Amino acid sequence: MNRTSSGPAAAEAPAGRTDLGRRLAKRREELGLSREEAGMRCGADAGYVAYLEERAAAPAIGSLVRIADALDTTVAELTGATTDHPPGRGMAVLDAELVELSDGECRRLLSTHGVGRVAVSTPHGPGIFPVNYVVAGRDIAFRTSGDAVLARAAGTEVAFEVDHIDDVTRLGWSVLAVGEVEGVTDAEELVRLDAVAYSLPWAGGRRTHWMKVTPIRITGRRVVRR
Repeated sequence: MNRTSSGPAAAEAPAGRTDLGRRLAKRREELGLSREEAGMRCGADAGYVAYLEERAAAPAIGSLVRIADALDTTVAELTGATTDHPPGRGMAVLDAELVELSDGECRRLLSTHGVGRVAVSTPHGPGIFPVNYVVAGRDIAFRTSGDAVLARAAGTEVAFEVDHIDDVTRLGWSVLAVGEVEGVTDAEELVRLDAVAYSLPWAGGRRTHWMKVTPIRITGRRVVRR
């Protein structure tokens, strides 16, 4: 099936051969825009958007400003200038409100994979560890090393948290799941988890020990405008 620049974002070939291109493509897809639609927003054509996403382009600052405005983001976000900054540095909106999320919405936001944080008790006090995770059925699963703190936490109650902060709109959400963590030993389940894993753990190293959390409680909140 041929893919065109005017089709839906999901139907286009993976793009982003530079960090700028990858960030541009990701933001465009978050907004559900085709390349043609993104180009119309910033006064360019789909071919130019494709060029920026797929080639080692160095657009002028004026072009970057127009593209950032079209994608409801900032030049700093597109160029990676904020990579080492924690999210949420902007001023809060005046009409913000915190609303509770339903169980279904919480599970939808957890999605199938991503990066979350596991909070456990250790001999030295509470510890929080970021992990790449997948959702398999009702379980949240992640990999670690066999002798890591998380592996030694098997059989204890932990909290798993995932969130998203949009620095441009100053809105966001968080989901918290609480349950017992345990090591996965069933051979068939291990094969299934390996099959659905989106990627290797970002931390690298030999992290092949699967752990899973079966939530007994999931809650979430979202910051919205009134």
